[in-house]
Amino acid sequence: MSDQIKFIVDNLNKEPFRKNYNLITFDSLEPMQLLQVLNDVLAEIDPKQVVDIREEMPEQTAKRMLSLLGILKYKPPGNAADMSTFRQGLVIGSKPVIYPVLHWLLQRTNELKKRAYLARFLIKLEVPSEFLQDETVADTNKQYEDLMEAFKTLHKECEQLKISGFSTAEIRRDISAMEEEKDQLIKRVERLKKRVETVQNHQRMLKIARQLRVEKEREEFLAQQKQEQKNQLFHAVQRLQRIQNQLKSMRHAAADATPESLMKRLEEEIKFNSYMVTEKFPKELENKKKELHFLQKVVSEPAMGHSDLLELESKINEINTQINQLIEKKMMRNEPIEGKLSLYRQQASIISRKKEAKAEELQEAKEKLANLEREVSVKTSQTREYDGTEVLKGDEFKRYVSKLRSKSTVFKKKHQIIAEFKAEFGLLQRTEELLKQRHENIQHQLQTIEEKRGISGYSYTQEELERVSALKSEVDEMKGRTLDDMSEMELTQECDEKKSQYDSCAAGLESNRSKLEQEVRGLREECLQEESRYHYINCMIKNLEVQLRRATDEMKVYVSSDQQEKRKAIREQYTKNIAEQENLGKKLREKQKAVRESHGPNMKQAKMWHDFEQLMECKKQCFLKQQTQTSIGQVIQEGGEDRLIL
Repeated sequence: MSDQIKFIVDNLNKEPFRKNYNLITFDSLEPMQLLQVLNDVLAEIDPKQVVDIREEMPEQTAKRMLSLLGILKYKPPGNAADMSTFRQGLVIGSKPVIYPVLHWLLQRTNELKKRAYLARFLIKLEVPSEFLQDETVADTNKQYEDLMEAFKTLHKECEQLKISGFSTAEIRRDISAMEEEKDQLIKRVERLKKRVETVQNHQRMLKIARQLRVEKEREEFLAQQKQEQKNQLFHAVQRLQRIQNQLKSMRHAAADATPESLMKRLEEEIKFNSYMVTEKFPKELENKKKELHFLQKVVSEPAMGHSDLLELESKINEINTQINQLIEKKMMRNEPIEGKLSLYRQQASIISRKKEAKAEELQEAKEKLANLEREVSVKTSQTREYDGTEVLKGDEFKRYVSKLRSKSTVFKKKHQIIAEFKAEFGLLQRTEELLKQRHENIQHQLQTIEEKRGISGYSYTQEELERVSALKSEVDEMKGRTLDDMSEMELTQECDEKKSQYDSCAAGLESNRSKLEQEVRGLREECLQEESRYHYINCMIKNLEVQLRRATDEMKVYVSSDQQEKRKAIREQYTKNIAEQENLGKKLREKQKAVRESHGPNMKQAKMWHDFEQLMECKKQCFLKQQTQTSIGQVIQEGGEDRLIL
């Protein structure tokens, strides 16, 4: 708040207010004085607000200030419910209300001046629709809207001119350039005068040239008048054709119409118009009057607070409950006659609503049809103004398309011929420029040689003599023709030489172009190779960056003081795996040593077991044979041994 007050005091002490306040004196102002300060600021924005508020009623002051603040689009702080507090604070000159308004106004004074100025002309005066039925009032309102649109256009142009202001430096440069051109033209005119003064009868020749120029201007003026008269005649013929076509179409329409169809159409229009006048428009007018009366009643009532709104809501709820109770009582009676009447009323209301909807649809369709007819007439008139003919239809349009195609083919051929002529003309023009340049170089060399030899001006005298001889030679036609033929032959010969030079130069350029194309092709291939190499190196760099990042993370974890983090390090994991593998290798070596030491006894034991297995197998076989064959000898067991006695 203190910054806000300081900003207000600083701006009020400046131009154009010059109040000479300080923070203490400004804060000690009475409400009436504070309102007067606010009014002075508003008067600086809009001169119509220059009022002494002591001579004005508080309600009028608040209404006037609120109206201007609304035009300036000021939004009070808070929500919509605080508007009554804002109005009340503006009436009594409350500091919490006035200070934000002053701060907002002083921040954007120039912008608000422009907005207030535009509001004087752009706030539209709303005229009730019933008054617009009068033609005079409607025309005046239309003129008022047109003037408003014209003001908008002019204001935009004025602002654009202000923004795009001309630079004085550019104007000075243009003036100096024009003065230089003027001096050059004066010098050129003086040189021409000096050259002309040496000619005999130059005054008479100048007079004749002046008369020739006047006659040429007159000829151009007469040709222009002739063209304008031709255009007027052409437009008059087109207008006559359009009028004749309109007359023909109207006669055709009148010939097709019968009295019965016309009467039927008129009866339908009369029914529709009578319905609109007797039923639809009166209802709409009555609704508008009710709405207007309600709005006037709302406007005439004082501003309502939150407590008033709560009271109204309670009343509305009570009335709604009473309505619901009455409806329930009516339904409980259940009178048959009343039920039939309600059914008929519902049907009648439905039919009336359908009728109104169809009438609105018909009205919209008529308006749409009228708009389309106007558009068709406008497009037709524009087409007639462009080419003076009617819009073609059917077979006429097909014939016109075929004719247009044939003309298009002829046009393409002619256009190709013109292009060839233009190319040839460009070649001849280039030859002429080269010859002129060569002539200028020769003239410059000739003047240099004359200055060195001390006979400056000889070429000019020579030109004069040649001009005199040329004037004499005009009498002798044969000599002039011979000279013309000779000059044409020289030009043809020189043109052939230049053409051969051009062909040789073009061939050289073509060979250079092929070489450059090969170089470009090689460079493109090299560029592709370098691009692939670049992508490969880029991928390698990314891989190295990932490895470097992993190494950096590993180093951070390794040098960390946290033992848990150290255990997560790859080095620690690898160290642990190495220790485990070393222990495993040590165990395996010990096992290998034990296997080597027990290899001999084990092999011997294995051999003994193998022999024992063979012996047991032999006993088994023998026992089996003893069971299956006749006994040959006798087996005696003694001392744990078996003996066979034959």
